[in-house]
Amino acid sequence: MLELSGLKSRYGRIPALDGIDLRISAGELVAIVGANGAGKTTLLRTISGVQPASGGTIRFDGTDISRASSRRRVRMGIVQVPEGRQVFGPLSVEDNLRLGAFARGSAGTLEAVWAMFPVLAERRADAAGALSGGQQQMLAIGRALMSAPRLLLLDEPSMGLAPRLVAEIFARVAELKARGTTILLVDQNARAALSVAERCYVMETGRIVLEGEAEALLGDAQVRRAYLGL
Repeated sequence: MLELSGLKSRYGRIPALDGIDLRISAGELVAIVGANGAGKTTLLRTISGVQPASGGTIRFDGTDISRASSRRRVRMGIVQVPEGRQVFGPLSVEDNLRLGAFARGSAGTLEAVWAMFPVLAERRADAAGALSGGQQQMLAIGRALMSAPRLLLLDEPSMGLAPRLVAEIFARVAELKARGTTILLVDQNARAALSVAERCYVMETGRIVLEGEAEALLGDAQVRRAYLGL
Protein backbone atom coordinates (compact mmCIF):
# COMPACT_ATOMS: atom_id res chain seq x y z
CA MET A 1 0.00 0.00 0.00
CA LEU A 2 2.78 2.45 0.94
CA GLU A 3 6.35 2.41 -0.32
CA LEU A 4 9.03 4.97 0.52
CA SER A 5 12.27 4.96 -1.50
CA GLY A 6 15.22 7.13 -0.49
CA LEU A 7 12.88 9.63 1.16
CA LYS A 8 14.55 12.85 2.33
CA SER A 9 13.31 15.97 4.05
CA ARG A 10 14.96 18.96 5.67
CA TYR A 11 14.25 22.02 7.77
CA GLY A 12 16.15 24.75 5.97
CA ARG A 13 19.69 23.42 5.63
CA ILE A 14 19.24 20.87 8.41
CA PRO A 15 18.50 17.32 7.15
CA ALA A 16 15.71 15.56 9.04
CA LEU A 17 15.22 12.44 6.91
CA ASP A 18 18.17 10.91 5.10
CA GLY A 19 17.16 8.25 2.59
CA ILE A 20 14.27 6.39 4.25
CA ASP A 21 13.21 3.09 2.66
CA LEU A 22 9.99 1.68 4.11
CA ARG A 23 7.03 -0.40 3.00
CA ILE A 24 3.62 -1.23 4.42
CA SER A 25 1.21 -3.79 3.02
CA ALA A 26 -2.56 -3.44 3.28
CA GLY A 27 -3.83 -4.50 6.70
CA GLU A 28 -0.46 -4.30 8.44
CA LEU A 29 0.31 -2.52 11.70
CA VAL A 30 3.90 -1.26 11.47
CA ALA A 31 5.66 0.59 14.30
CA ILE A 32 8.46 3.14 14.19
CA VAL A 33 10.48 3.59 17.37
CA GLY A 34 13.43 5.78 18.22
CA ALA A 35 14.68 8.44 20.59
CA ASN A 36 13.62 12.10 20.61
CA GLY A 37 14.90 13.85 17.50
CA ALA A 38 15.23 10.66 15.47
CA GLY A 39 12.86 12.00 12.80
CA LYS A 40 9.78 9.91 13.55
CA THR A 41 7.27 12.77 13.54
CA THR A 42 8.92 14.34 10.49
CA LEU A 43 8.51 11.02 8.68
CA LEU A 44 4.76 10.93 9.34
CA ARG A 45 4.38 14.59 8.42
CA THR A 46 6.22 13.96 5.14
CA ILE A 47 4.01 10.97 4.32
CA SER A 48 0.87 13.03 4.99
CA GLY A 49 2.19 15.97 2.97
CA VAL A 50 2.40 18.51 5.79
CA GLN A 51 6.22 18.49 5.56
CA PRO A 52 7.65 18.63 2.01
CA ALA A 53 10.00 15.93 0.78
CA SER A 54 13.36 17.10 -0.55
CA GLY A 55 14.23 13.85 -2.29
CA GLY A 56 13.13 10.29 -2.89
CA THR A 57 9.63 9.01 -3.64
CA ILE A 58 6.39 8.20 -1.82
CA ARG A 59 4.13 5.70 -3.55
CA PHE A 60 0.60 4.95 -2.38
CA ASP A 61 -1.14 2.05 -4.12
CA GLY A 62 1.50 2.32 -6.83
CA THR A 63 0.90 6.03 -7.47
CA ASP A 64 3.74 8.50 -6.92
CA ILE A 65 2.34 11.09 -4.50
CA SER A 66 5.67 12.72 -3.62
CA ARG A 67 4.43 16.12 -4.83
CA ALA A 68 0.74 15.69 -4.03
CA SER A 69 -0.89 18.17 -1.64
CA SER A 70 -1.86 17.08 1.84
CA ARG A 71 -5.50 17.65 0.85
CA ARG A 72 -5.21 15.19 -2.03
CA ARG A 73 -3.56 12.62 0.25
CA VAL A 74 -6.42 12.85 2.73
CA ARG A 75 -8.90 12.32 -0.09
CA MET A 76 -6.90 9.24 -1.12
CA GLY A 77 -7.25 7.88 2.43
CA ILE A 78 -4.00 8.89 4.17
CA VAL A 79 -5.05 10.35 7.52
CA GLN A 80 -2.81 11.46 10.39
CA VAL A 81 -3.55 11.66 14.12
CA PRO A 82 -1.04 14.38 15.10
CA GLU A 83 1.27 14.43 18.08
CA GLY A 84 -0.33 16.41 20.91
CA ARG A 85 -3.85 15.58 19.70
CA GLN A 86 -4.61 19.11 18.37
CA VAL A 87 -8.35 19.01 18.92
CA PHE A 88 -10.44 22.14 18.32
CA GLY A 89 -10.88 23.10 21.97
CA PRO A 90 -13.84 25.54 21.76
CA LEU A 91 -15.88 23.22 19.54
CA SER A 92 -17.98 20.36 20.87
CA VAL A 93 -16.86 16.75 20.76
CA GLU A 94 -19.44 16.02 18.06
CA ASP A 95 -18.39 18.99 15.94
CA ASN A 96 -14.74 17.89 16.15
CA LEU A 97 -15.77 14.50 14.83
CA ARG A 98 -17.89 15.94 12.03
CA LEU A 99 -14.94 18.03 10.90
CA GLY A 100 -13.00 14.80 10.47
CA ALA A 101 -15.43 13.72 7.78
CA PHE A 102 -15.34 17.00 5.85
CA ALA A 103 -12.63 16.21 3.31
CA ARG A 104 -14.07 12.85 2.30
CA GLY A 105 -17.76 13.76 2.30
CA SER A 106 -19.01 12.30 5.58
CA ALA A 107 -17.22 9.04 4.96
CA GLY A 108 -17.36 7.80 8.56
CA THR A 109 -20.24 7.42 10.96
CA LEU A 110 -20.64 8.89 14.42
CA GLU A 111 -22.21 5.66 15.63
CA ALA A 112 -19.01 3.72 14.93
CA VAL A 113 -16.95 6.23 16.93
CA TRP A 114 -19.47 6.23 19.81
CA ALA A 115 -19.26 2.42 19.90
CA MET A 116 -15.45 2.45 20.06
CA PHE A 117 -15.23 5.33 22.55
CA PRO A 118 -18.44 5.41 24.66
CA VAL A 119 -17.12 8.26 26.82
CA LEU A 120 -17.18 10.51 23.75
CA ALA A 121 -20.86 9.75 23.25
CA GLU A 122 -21.50 10.71 26.87
CA ARG A 123 -19.67 14.01 26.36
CA ARG A 124 -20.73 14.71 22.78
CA ALA A 125 -22.03 18.22 23.60
CA ASP A 126 -19.04 19.24 25.78
CA ALA A 127 -16.22 21.45 24.51
CA ALA A 128 -13.28 19.35 23.39
CA GLY A 129 -10.96 21.51 25.46
CA ALA A 130 -12.74 20.37 28.63
CA LEU A 131 -11.84 16.71 28.06
CA SER A 132 -9.01 14.94 29.85
CA GLY A 133 -5.82 14.16 27.95
CA GLY A 134 -6.89 10.56 27.40
CA GLN A 135 -10.34 11.59 26.19
CA GLN A 136 -8.79 14.11 23.81
CA GLN A 137 -6.60 11.35 22.39
CA MET A 138 -9.70 9.23 21.84
CA LEU A 139 -11.31 12.22 20.13
CA ALA A 140 -8.29 12.74 17.87
CA ILE A 141 -8.41 9.09 16.81
CA GLY A 142 -12.18 9.25 16.37
CA ARG A 143 -11.85 12.37 14.23
CA ALA A 144 -9.40 10.51 11.97
CA LEU A 145 -11.74 7.52 11.73
CA MET A 146 -14.50 9.82 10.47
CA SER A 147 -12.32 10.25 7.35
CA ALA A 148 -12.55 6.48 6.72
CA PRO A 149 -8.75 6.15 6.47
CA ARG A 150 -7.11 3.54 4.29
CA LEU A 151 -3.78 4.34 5.96
CA LEU A 152 -3.87 5.68 9.52
CA LEU A 153 -0.77 7.53 10.76
CA LEU A 154 -0.66 7.58 14.58
CA ASP A 155 1.88 9.98 16.11
CA GLU A 156 2.66 9.39 19.81
CA PRO A 157 -0.84 8.33 20.93
CA SER A 158 0.41 7.47 24.44
CA MET A 159 2.18 10.77 25.09
CA GLY A 160 1.41 12.21 28.52
CA LEU A 161 -1.13 9.55 29.46
CA ALA A 162 -1.38 7.48 32.63
CA PRO A 163 -0.55 3.75 32.24
CA ARG A 164 -4.22 2.73 32.43
CA LEU A 165 -5.12 5.09 29.58
CA VAL A 166 -2.10 3.98 27.56
CA ALA A 167 -3.36 0.40 27.81
CA GLU A 168 -6.84 1.49 26.71
CA ILE A 169 -5.55 3.47 23.72
CA PHE A 170 -3.37 0.59 22.54
CA ALA A 171 -6.29 -1.81 22.96
CA ARG A 172 -8.27 0.37 20.55
CA VAL A 173 -5.31 0.45 18.15
CA ALA A 174 -5.20 -3.36 18.21
CA GLU A 175 -8.97 -3.40 17.59
CA LEU A 176 -8.57 -1.18 14.53
CA LYS A 177 -5.87 -3.47 13.22
CA ALA A 178 -8.14 -6.49 13.73
CA ARG A 179 -10.76 -4.72 11.62
CA GLY A 180 -8.28 -4.46 8.76
CA THR A 181 -7.13 -0.84 9.10
CA THR A 182 -3.58 -0.29 7.85
CA ILE A 183 -1.64 1.57 10.54
CA LEU A 184 1.77 3.23 10.80
CA LEU A 185 2.41 3.85 14.50
CA VAL A 186 5.03 6.14 16.05
CA ASP A 187 5.46 6.02 19.81
CA GLN A 188 8.28 6.47 22.30
CA ASN A 189 6.68 3.74 24.40
CA ALA A 190 8.55 1.13 22.40
CA ARG A 191 7.37 -1.79 24.51
CA ALA A 192 3.70 -0.92 23.93
CA ALA A 193 4.24 -0.20 20.24
CA LEU A 194 6.06 -3.48 19.63
CA SER A 195 3.39 -5.39 21.55
CA VAL A 196 0.71 -4.52 18.96
CA ALA A 197 2.81 -4.23 15.78
CA GLU A 198 3.68 -6.95 13.29
CA ARG A 199 6.83 -5.28 12.01
CA CYS A 200 8.99 -2.44 13.25
CA TYR A 201 11.53 0.07 11.98
CA VAL A 202 14.05 1.67 14.36
CA MET A 203 15.12 5.23 13.52
CA GLU A 204 18.19 7.20 14.55
CA THR A 205 19.07 10.69 13.27
CA GLY A 206 16.83 10.50 10.22
CA ARG A 207 17.82 6.99 9.16
CA ILE A 208 16.43 3.48 9.52
CA VAL A 209 19.04 1.52 11.49
CA LEU A 210 17.09 -1.68 12.20
CA GLU A 211 13.98 -3.36 10.87
CA GLY A 212 12.27 -6.66 11.38
CA GLU A 213 9.43 -8.57 12.96
CA ALA A 214 8.23 -6.82 16.13
CA GLU A 215 8.53 -9.96 18.25
CA ALA A 216 12.13 -10.47 17.16
CA LEU A 217 13.06 -6.86 17.88
CA LEU A 218 11.55 -7.16 21.36
CA GLY A 219 14.20 -9.79 22.02
CA ASP A 220 17.02 -7.88 20.31
CA ALA A 221 19.67 -6.87 22.87
CA GLN A 222 20.40 -3.55 21.13
CA VAL A 223 16.73 -2.57 21.04
CA ARG A 224 16.18 -3.65 24.64
CA ARG A 225 19.12 -1.56 25.87
CA ALA A 226 18.42 1.53 23.79
CA TYR A 227 14.62 1.71 23.81
CA LEU A 228 13.21 -0.56 26.53
CA GLY A 229 15.56 0.34 29.36
CA LEU A 230 16.64 -3.31 29.82
